[in-house]
Amino acid sequence: MNRHLTSTPLGNNLLLRTDSYKVSHWMQYPPGTQTVYSYIESRGGLFTHSLFFGLQAYLREYLQTPVTHADVEEAAALMAVHGEPFNREGWLHLIEKHGGFMPVRIRAVPEGSVTPVHNVLVTIENTDPEFFWATSFLETELLRAIWYPTTVATLSAAARTMLLRYLEATCDDPQGQIAFRLHDFGARGVSSLESAALGGLAHLVNFMGTDTLAALVAARRYYDCDVAGFSIPAAEHSTITGWGREHEADAYGNMVDQFGKPGATFAVVSDSYDIFNACARLWGEELKAKVVASGATLVVRPDSGDPAETTLQVARILADRFGTTTNAKGFRVLNNVRIIQGDGVTLDSLRLCLSNFYHNGFSTENISFGMGGGLLQQVHRDTMQWAMKCSAMQVNGEWRDVYKSPVGDRGKASKKGRLALVRGEDGGVQTLREELRAPDQPDLLRTVYENGRIVESTTFEAVRERAAEGARQLITSRAPL
Repeated sequence: MNRHLTSTPLGNNLLLRTDSYKVSHWMQYPPGTQTVYSYIESRGGLFTHSLFFGLQAYLREYLQTPVTHADVEEAAALMAVHGEPFNREGWLHLIEKHGGFMPVRIRAVPEGSVTPVHNVLVTIENTDPEFFWATSFLETELLRAIWYPTTVATLSAAARTMLLRYLEATCDDPQGQIAFRLHDFGARGVSSLESAALGGLAHLVNFMGTDTLAALVAARRYYDCDVAGFSIPAAEHSTITGWGREHEADAYGNMVDQFGKPGATFAVVSDSYDIFNACARLWGEELKAKVVASGATLVVRPDSGDPAETTLQVARILADRFGTTTNAKGFRVLNNVRIIQGDGVTLDSLRLCLSNFYHNGFSTENISFGMGGGLLQQVHRDTMQWAMKCSAMQVNGEWRDVYKSPVGDRGKASKKGRLALVRGEDGGVQTLREELRAPDQPDLLRTVYENGRIVESTTFEAVRERAAEGARQLITSRAPL
């Protein structure tokens, strides 16, 4: 094998971060093409709104590094055996004229914005007519950089809205309780380290609890945030089962000895053998005095069985053993202990668990959730029907609409013209053709990248503030709890 084909780290060469068929598209545009203008939207799917996130991470990681002669040579060698006609002269000219930076302008809604689906969120166009082919060449990586973290952020926000609704119904301090109700357990369940970092950070737009350390690194690197999330000491099965079944109580007691300090919180997975016996006899009798005397909060983690049935039964046992108080809203709050459910958590199972607690008189503050693959991995581009489409071209000095309208699927019809996102008189947002935007209607899309430079940045705190403002729109149903 020619080592030249594999000499650079995977992902470093922009020319090889696209789809194969993109390599030949420079030959396919109409003669006289000067500008190609495209947009990104969610065409619907699981949610009615999107929580936009992740573009700045992509821009900082990938679009601030110029294309080099070595990149061109590597791509040329690969395309020669792959079967695609390579635009060698075009790329070398881009290096000579633009220093290897992509001559494109990217505009987008501010990150953290909550926007109804079927609206433009991002636009991209080339800024130099010699490189009209640059716009669509970036589609593969740009769409990927947006759909994944935005879908995870939207899913996480939907969970937050649901949790907050139950907290408001059952808890005296819902805003004080919401930040740590949903914890990210997903680092081991995703397809890559980058997915863990970006998906984990998308979750932290809405919550403060995570075990995905890569997300904290991403927050520092891409959004200037020193510490985006927090965790607590917690047991895994091996640190319990390693003591042997006959010493299960000793394993639990060691957790109290190590982490049971006044005001502290620690979690212990307790289903290695029999979750109900562990709660009733070991935690609830043998170790009860030790837990209470420690001044800490013990978080019991069941990790098997039906989530809704198991968590309610655990809550009933712990209530019987440790006692409860009744809050101002008439719901029971466990003394000294809490529960975290980290197995099989989806929006549906989350709703069932919360409803079970509500109808049995337990406050939502008694339980939190850990979501792994269901949060970071069980999403895909069609979850929210993401697409990037060309909507306008400038050919021989004249702009023309570009669109698709397949007879077999009207849901895939694309938008026409150059686009703006504006706020209407009712406060809602809508997508308009740019020429129809009134002078007093500001375009909500902002230029964030142009010709190799990030021209507008945001902080993670600002993203969180925008998300908190709009998150309630993600679930509009007021169906009975």
